[in-house]
Amino acid sequence: MKSKGVKKPPGCSWIESESKVHEFLSGDTTHPESAKLRKFIKNELYPRMKAEGFVADLDCVLHNVGDDEKEVLLCGHSEKLAIAYGLLNGPVGSVIRVAKNLRICNDCHNTAKFVSKMCGREIIVRDVRRFHQFIDGSCSCRDYW
Repeated sequence: MKSKGVKKPPGCSWIESESKVHEFLSGDTTHPESAKLRKFIKNELYPRMKAEGFVADLDCVLHNVGDDEKEVLLCGHSEKLAIAYGLLNGPVGSVIRVAKNLRICNDCHNTAKFVSKMCGREIIVRDVRRFHQFIDGSCSCRDYW
């Protein structure tokens, strides 16, 4: 792929809030609330999820780094940033709707299921293949995506 100049596009997710579309790129820090969202995921959301039994799928990170660094990289996935934005900025109890330019990875899929149950929120993620509707810890795709 390198010799042919083929590049995979970066993961990108969008969420609408107050009639404005917010774009998040995986690993990008250009969104004005990026630092706040990463801090929320790392210090509040993930610890609460882990306390309730969540285990991150580190196989989703293809970089040759340690497990701690893999977990940090997973926190920067665009759909997680968009979901965190919806949790922090959307009306309490509202549906979180996210659009994504690539297929959702297994870890983000599991995270969305877990967050939907833990926070009592419906989360809808439209990726390039299908719509995923997460309600009370289950996905409409029945984990076949």
